[in-house]
Amino acid sequence: MTPAKRDQAEPAGPSRRAVLKGAGFSVAAVAGTASVAVPFAASQTSSTPPRTTVPAAQALRIDHVTVVDPRDGRRRPDRSVLVRGGKIVSVTAAATAPAAAGVRVIDGAGRFVVPGYNNMHTHVLQEGPRSRLFLATMLAEGTTGMRQMAGSDQLLRNRAENRLGLDEYAPRLLAMPGALLMPFNAPSIARARREISRQKALGADFIKLIQVEPDVFFDALSWAHENGLKVAGHLPATVSPTQAAEAGFDSLEHLGTSINIWIETSREREALRQEEDTASPIPNWLGYVPYSQQMFTSGIATKATSKTLLNPALLESPDDIALLQRALDSFDEGAAEDLARSFARNNTWQTPTLVRLRSEYLADAPEYANHPWLSMISPEARSSYQDMRRKFLALPSATRSVFHRYYETTLNMIQRIHDAGTPIMSGTDGPSGNPGHDLQSEFREMARAGLTPLDILRSTTTVPAAFLGRSDRMGAVARGMDADFLLLEADPLAKVEHLGTISAVVREGHYHTREDIGETVDRLLTAAEA
Repeated sequence: MTPAKRDQAEPAGPSRRAVLKGAGFSVAAVAGTASVAVPFAASQTSSTPPRTTVPAAQALRIDHVTVVDPRDGRRRPDRSVLVRGGKIVSVTAAATAPAAAGVRVIDGAGRFVVPGYNNMHTHVLQEGPRSRLFLATMLAEGTTGMRQMAGSDQLLRNRAENRLGLDEYAPRLLAMPGALLMPFNAPSIARARREISRQKALGADFIKLIQVEPDVFFDALSWAHENGLKVAGHLPATVSPTQAAEAGFDSLEHLGTSINIWIETSREREALRQEEDTASPIPNWLGYVPYSQQMFTSGIATKATSKTLLNPALLESPDDIALLQRALDSFDEGAAEDLARSFARNNTWQTPTLVRLRSEYLADAPEYANHPWLSMISPEARSSYQDMRRKFLALPSATRSVFHRYYETTLNMIQRIHDAGTPIMSGTDGPSGNPGHDLQSEFREMARAGLTPLDILRSTTTVPAAFLGRSDRMGAVARGMDADFLLLEADPLAKVEHLGTISAVVREGHYHTREDIGETVDRLLTAAEA
């Protein structure tokens, strides 16, 4: 669609309940989506959150289903899945299913069972009063596991005490970091090492790196690995994707953000590197100013910055856009394939969050105008989003054309990365004040990038399981696995859209119908708006 056509009257989107079924959810992500470092302040109240646990579920058996195994891509028809104590006890032929005394029996005839989906890039625990609402919307889209991508000391303590509100209507928390690694807490190698060690002691599962000096970047990778922690996040402008991969960067988010990857894949990369402004948006000296981090992550600063960074593309200067256009004009297929092979060779996993990039660089797409997700967010967040979109629509058509090419080139690059054998994980960077940051939309964008339905199913099941070292517990519907799985109404290997035909979600053994989760979302939305 041309820029001119995008400016015409835009149709209304589907109903919110239709979105719940097809899964179109997303709300104001504060940390880690932009090409600049973004502040993070976990929403907290003066009172201590209550402890929350998932109650024991009744024993459950689902009969006559077709079990789809992402590990080998096989369909096993007419199976019975028996669940006790939050674990899958057996998967057998329906004709030989064990006795059902004291077991709830569900007839699953005509439906397909797949492992629960995993959102490997979410910020849902930063949403304060609306976090439970957004957790339930994630469950509605089939998300049974999540990697929270920004943490804090308080969030880590709350997790240790089961105070995150993660009940049976919320995905399982698979991993969470501590505070983002930035100049405030990592202005030097010594400070970065102390911060990494401190976060590990608090229970952080990995290190989220955003923006640090080059010497700190490379040492932080080594120190984190020595302490048994992986590193995920963005790349400073001073570090190329190839350098990061060769240094052992574990999980690159959003392709590293901004222009870095397009300079790396340009025929003119040496000249472009000389012209690129690599100055950090956060001066390193701030790390030596007392209380600078507390001021940066204060409620006022966070509010102002999160509004500005609903779409970081709006921050690009004319010189930035001109440089980006030159990089895209000189895109080198050979260089792109070399980079993709470097990711594969160095085991640099990718969480591209295509829906985040799409909403940033294609913010004028018609489906974003009246998207049903806008009814899920606060009036203030809705107003901020609409203001951002008006600014994007007001950009010169030539500028928006460059941004559109950015996203189309991203899809091209993802296909090359996948074809090279680099593991790709599903993630949305939501919930967000931008609409469309939902897992089903991410699946559709992955399909546009050339991934097959089986590839996409693996990106959200077996690949996250392998990355987390949990292939013995998740990623398949088999004996001994966690009882987190989905019932679909259509064959997920036939069409990507079938991944969204969710009939029911089993979360730690609890059986939730689509209607049940929808009613829970409605109740939590009413409470949030009260």
